[in-house]
Amino acid sequence: MAGKFEVYKDKSGGFRFRLKAANGEVVASSQSYKSKASAMGGVESVKKNAGADVVDLTEEPAGSITGVAG
Repeated sequence: MAGKFEVYKDKSGGFRFRLKAANGEVVASSQSYKSKASAMGGVESVKKNAGADVVDLTEEPAGSITGVAG
């Protein structure tokens, strides 16, 4: 079975989605949206952008000096 998106109502009455892996583990969850249509738009955005490049912000830029007080 492939992963799946679940859309649900949260305790405050908003709409959220979560992405579950094939093993049932939640791998991503959304903010609260005011409407179900907005939550569904969020799902579509994740689907569209899932193939985007990864930018590793933990890497030091080339030529940077660490551990030096400024």
